[in-house]
Amino acid sequence: MKRLSITVGAVALTVGLATPAVADRDAENFGQGTAFEQGTAFGQATAVGQGTGLGQATAFGQATLTGFASLPAETFVPNSEPSGSAIGAGPFNGITGPFADQPVQGFSGAVNRHDGSYDVLSDNGYGSQANSADFLLRVHRVKPDTKTGKVKVLGGFNLSDPHHKVPFPLTRTDRVLTGADFDVESIVRAYDGSYWLGDEFGPFLLHFSSTGKLLEAPISLDGVRAPENPYLNGAQPTTGSSKGFEGMVRAVDGRHLYPLLEGTVNGDTPGDLRFSEFDLKAREYTGKRFTYRLESPSNAIGDAIAVDKNRFLVIERDGGQGADAKFKRIYLADTRDRNGDGVMDKTLVADLMNIANPKGLGGFGATFTFPFTTIEDVVLLDSRTLAVLNDNNFPFSSGRTPGKADNNEFITIKLTESLKADKRALK
Repeated sequence: MKRLSITVGAVALTVGLATPAVADRDAENFGQGTAFEQGTAFGQATAVGQGTGLGQATAFGQATLTGFASLPAETFVPNSEPSGSAIGAGPFNGITGPFADQPVQGFSGAVNRHDGSYDVLSDNGYGSQANSADFLLRVHRVKPDTKTGKVKVLGGFNLSDPHHKVPFPLTRTDRVLTGADFDVESIVRAYDGSYWLGDEFGPFLLHFSSTGKLLEAPISLDGVRAPENPYLNGAQPTTGSSKGFEGMVRAVDGRHLYPLLEGTVNGDTPGDLRFSEFDLKAREYTGKRFTYRLESPSNAIGDAIAVDKNRFLVIERDGGQGADAKFKRIYLADTRDRNGDGVMDKTLVADLMNIANPKGLGGFGATFTFPFTTIEDVVLLDSRTLAVLNDNNFPFSSGRTPGKADNNEFITIKLTESLKADKRALK
């Protein structure tokens, strides 16, 4: 989440969020001499046109909006604690703090529960360590209603450290975790039902039980320390603030995690991001890593998920919102580096600023855009359907309607070509 001194507009809208489908029947056969493997263009492919030499020889056609729902910006956890005392005087996009309850805010990661609901992760609160000490880190369970266009908040759980696994001081004596302790930006569910979260302040990997209790000490990545890292001890950070683990992939084998940094590590090529391999059985990094190259060093990533053992979907975006939003895309990134340039090959699968909307979902026109500063959630529903969610940076972003705080929007889009995903990626 990036703090913005802007305001925002969420619109009450209609829906039709697609129900997750089963994987394509030939998903497990992908890689057996397919056109993608041979580097040829798909039927509706068009040139990416970036001229970057990143192995982007092909691109999918225009994705189609198949579902839309929104959760109003001013949605709060009932009977929770006050929050927002340090965000400033405001008002921000028509909203004045502090708040009597905790906002259901800023979705920075999502997990499909396969029953029509999702676990969604709120990030550190209000955009910085300094103003988020009264924001309780939380995983919410939400369910988009395809008939009403609304999203129900079914419940959730706060994140805590009751077993004193964190070795450095926390904000609260009851060891409930806050946005001053960690900036959680990515979440995956392991096959054992526990959750792994990626943090930006360390950056750290954090392992939680299914009810949000920290199970082990935060795990660092050698050579990478953010300005907020509690172990700096006067040393210089090696990456920027809010540039830690923005995305995290659970490998289809269930054995590995691949946390993806949002920012370039000092000394690396500007715009190159480290995609490191973590062994869940050994509880350590293997030393193996891949490089994801941004289309522009000024861009950022929002999320990453697995398609199969070699291919990941990655959200890449600029920092604009509303009329200034130009670059909001989802790429298929391949670790096999077929052109030998040392970075992951990339294929554009969806331009989120150019989505076909033939049914006029949400009350929008024939072309739908997702013009938010931070788009931080992608879920693979089947080999041609993705769910995408925004982080609304409550109450600071106003990408949908100038001057009004953004809602949390949920969309599903259908791709023009099948990803032929490994069935394990859909679990």
